[in-house]
Amino acid sequence: MTQTTTSQDTKPDLGRFGSFGRGVTPAQAREIEALGYGAVWVGGSPPAELEWVEPILEATTTLQVATGIVNTWTAAPGPVAESFHRIENAYPGRFLLGIGVGHREAHTEYRKPLDALTDYLDKLDEYGVPKHRRVVAALGPKVLQLSADRAAGAHPYLTTPEHTAQARELIGPEAFLAPEHKAVLTTDADQARAVGRKALDIYLGLTNYRNNFTRLGFTDEDLTKPGSDRFIDAVVAYGTVDAVAARLKQHLDAGADHVPVQVLTSSDKLVPALAELAGPLGLA
Repeated sequence: MTQTTTSQDTKPDLGRFGSFGRGVTPAQAREIEALGYGAVWVGGSPPAELEWVEPILEATTTLQVATGIVNTWTAAPGPVAESFHRIENAYPGRFLLGIGVGHREAHTEYRKPLDALTDYLDKLDEYGVPKHRRVVAALGPKVLQLSADRAAGAHPYLTTPEHTAQARELIGPEAFLAPEHKAVLTTDADQARAVGRKALDIYLGLTNYRNNFTRLGFTDEDLTKPGSDRFIDAVVAYGTVDAVAARLKQHLDAGADHVPVQVLTSSDKLVPALAELAGPLGLA
């Protein structure tokens, strides 16, 4: 397998904001592109074949697709690299491969994240996946540094603008930084927090996220299920669309290049919610 040479070894450009979710249809992707969002990020742990990527790219013109993330425990690097090259050859420069190690609670053969990621990135090098077309799910200092050294940069999930500022200082100005942030479009704080707590329940039981939250200054009381108001308010933006947009923009002010926005709503309400945010976010 040979490395693609369709773009220069530069920082990815996905625009300022993208949409993050479990997946979108090609029709939704067209609408998201028309609203001015630069990318759709697909979460979960998709299979190595990534067969859903091309229909989205075929339906759009400039929109990029990113994985947030391919799980290194469930998708072998060889098949993932084959998928990358297949997509890259058909749609040069429009697919960003996000990888991550998942959670130790979910895997009986879990290894240290740094070791597992290093080995996986070695294989991607061997199979010709360019450094500048891949990012690493990173929270702690060591993995953040790895993302800057061995990939285009980092895709932190479930963090705050304060974490974004720390990450930018650590990885330097040349690395790509795309922190995800959740949003609920309601001015009802109780409703927003209820939606946020439902979405965050699983993460409060995962070691890597709890460790990161602790580094950010949250206490055991904050992180005891269902999570304190202080914690929920830090990681879930809510309020008027202007207030939500202002919170998301704080990541840009802190040094992010791109912010994938995860609107916590049903699939049929996703595009209307993104449409409401587009203007306040300054999108076309």
